[in-house]
Amino acid sequence: MECSEARGRGVSARAGFGARGLAVALVAAGFAFAAPDAVAQQKGADQALERVYRILAETPLIDGHNDLPWAIRQNKAAPHDVAAYDLRTRTPGHTDLERLRQGRVGAQFWSVYIPSSAVQEGAARVQLEQIDIARQILARYPDHFELALSASDIERVYGSGKIASLLGMEGGHAIENSLGALRAFYDLGVRYMTLTHSKNIDWADSGTDSVQHNGLTEFGKEVVREMNRLGMLVDLSHTSPATMHAALDVSEAPVIFSHSSARAVTDHPRNVPDDVLRRIPQNGGIVMVTFVPAFVSDKVRTHKRGSGPTPKATMEDVIKHIEHIRKIVGPDHIGLGGDFDGITSTVEGLGDVSTYPALLAELARRGWTDDELRKLAGENLLRVMREAEAVARRLQRQRGPSLKTIEELDGFVRKPIS
Repeated sequence: MECSEARGRGVSARAGFGARGLAVALVAAGFAFAAPDAVAQQKGADQALERVYRILAETPLIDGHNDLPWAIRQNKAAPHDVAAYDLRTRTPGHTDLERLRQGRVGAQFWSVYIPSSAVQEGAARVQLEQIDIARQILARYPDHFELALSASDIERVYGSGKIASLLGMEGGHAIENSLGALRAFYDLGVRYMTLTHSKNIDWADSGTDSVQHNGLTEFGKEVVREMNRLGMLVDLSHTSPATMHAALDVSEAPVIFSHSSARAVTDHPRNVPDDVLRRIPQNGGIVMVTFVPAFVSDKVRTHKRGSGPTPKATMEDVIKHIEHIRKIVGPDHIGLGGDFDGITSTVEGLGDVSTYPALLAELARRGWTDDELRKLAGENLLRVMREAEAVARRLQRQRGPSLKTIEELDGFVRKPIS
């Protein structure tokens, strides 16, 4: 949410699900658009696009962040009403079934975002409501979505022709300083948590607030350790550089940035500084490049409201971030996290979830190999999940659930309930 070995071939072999199988499954699911090779012919025999369709018939395209559940909650016509926001039709936002299929999306982290202000009404309650909306979406369209809880689930669901659906919490305020609540959210299917959103919380600094903790408090470090033990990915988008470094110091599992870009390219506090990027390969993590206009274009970031037409961010701007991050972290540590339905404006050429193949095709034209495109599309995220799951298995053999509290570790004093 805006502040506001080739494993892909292995998936296809295990599932028996190549390019032709994908086309058959999509038609069976009610989508009668052309098979990948026919689409390429319609596009003027674009070899780069044809390459991409072939890759995405073997490797799941995994997007790190989509705010559809929040779009449904905020839908003016029918707030909270999953049935009214009919994904079988063209929705007012960036996401619906047809466009997901056109975009060849194989797996999606659905953000169950709640704003920082939710603490005033009970952040955990609002978080449960958002998880409920996300689970209702999956239940309403069982021919298209299926909940995924692990890397192997992603492969299995993708192999069946459905979109593997994962839940990602956006903001550690949702756990209300409780490791028990963190574990309960994991049991409900949450597989990453963004440590902060737009404001500092009691145990971590946000990237868009003043310095309060200089990163993570002792309880914040314990949150990271418990996430490692559970197998919940530590998401560092929205956090301050000090929080990023502190989490990298503590985490035994790979971290993710579910929707962030490069601060050296666009100097926005939501982006990742180079000194943090340089630590990602050693950690094993991944930076999933976002498509938020103000995060990828200095022209948009510095534009003052009322000073003329707002400049447009372009696909070229996004590619600059992708190329910069790849240069520093290498092709094994980069992915995509569009932030669709969490943004009010979009990048030209990347206007909704149907546009991922166009981006990958442009990278192919610029010399990206098939293996590099597979890694960017989804293999890197699958590898991160597998490694985090392996760390969790090891840690669960070594220790049980943490009983530490923020009062014990930080001397925190809770406000009395009035």
